[in-house]
Amino acid sequence: MAKALLGYIGGPDPRVLAEMRRLQQRVQDLETQLVRVQAENDALAAARRDSVLEGIEVPKAEPALT
Repeated sequence: MAKALLGYIGGPDPRVLAEMRRLQQRVQDLETQLVRVQAENDALAAARRDSVLEGIEVPKAEPALT
């Protein structure tokens, strides 16, 4: 009776297995996208940092008055 209530008659439900495969694939796709976006973000941050530093003109230091 307990097996019938839990759905174990005839082995694993193919719909559950298909849904689990689909979700595992979705997780893998999202992890791949996360790695790609993080790499793109790092590249953009490095480019921004380099361009900001190039745009700043620093005058030559003058000697302190004594």
